[in-house]
Amino acid sequence: MCPQADDPVEIVTTRPRRAKKGKVTVVGVLGELLITAGALVLLFLGWQLWWNDMLMANSQSNAASEISQDWIDQDTSTPKPVPTVDPAEPSAAPVPADYGDPIVAAVPANAKTFAVLYVPRFGADYHRSIAEGTGHDVLNSNRLGVGHYAGTQMPGEIGNFAVAAHRSAFGGAMHLINELQLGDAIYVQTADGYYTYRYRDTEYVAPSQVQVLASVPNNPDGTAVDRIITLTSCNPLYSTAERIIAYGVLESWQPLSAGAPVELAPIIAAQG
Repeated sequence: MCPQADDPVEIVTTRPRRAKKGKVTVVGVLGELLITAGALVLLFLGWQLWWNDMLMANSQSNAASEISQDWIDQDTSTPKPVPTVDPAEPSAAPVPADYGDPIVAAVPANAKTFAVLYVPRFGADYHRSIAEGTGHDVLNSNRLGVGHYAGTQMPGEIGNFAVAAHRSAFGGAMHLINELQLGDAIYVQTADGYYTYRYRDTEYVAPSQVQVLASVPNNPDGTAVDRIITLTSCNPLYSTAERIIAYGVLESWQPLSAGAPVELAPIIAAQG
């Protein structure tokens, strides 16, 4: 029956029930802390392996450009012979100028820059300073990045000019070492001149296989007759499980006064 107009209507009100709060447990708090810590670790790795790596690479390149240009600007030696063309065969390739044996500089003090490395395969804007030593003060430096193994030969010297750099992080100066192809140029500039090496081959070894640094790589008792460059880094990316070793052999050298090798000249001009 519906209520009449004069019948009182009872209004029933109810209060909303409060949701029960979950109990805070040690396991729950620990879980949240672990998730937060994991996120922070990922952010740090991203910063270290990407952003900071890029900043350091730019800084190392700028430093290499500065010292390269300083050597060029300060060179006051008499211009040396340049390649010539045989008049009997004007269409033939230029005859390379003979500059004699390469100048071999004295070994510098630890962490002192003495060369600049150029590898066109790594990009037209790739150049890094080479300093003496392979400690953190060199390999982790924002101005250096490539280190010369103490006890190995200097640029142009008979034997093994061996250098090291990080594959990733701290500028990643050897990031693309695995992409070298047979015959690729590897240029080393010093205050004396330009040394042109040609890439020959790559091998992967255990970190303990230091024989790759011998004057005759992997043959410590051998007598060196070639002028070799050895580039070393960690492998695979983001790991130190093994070492990747790339070898090159000296093809030619020329003093600063002769100008840079043809392929390198535009790269040098662009950095200036």
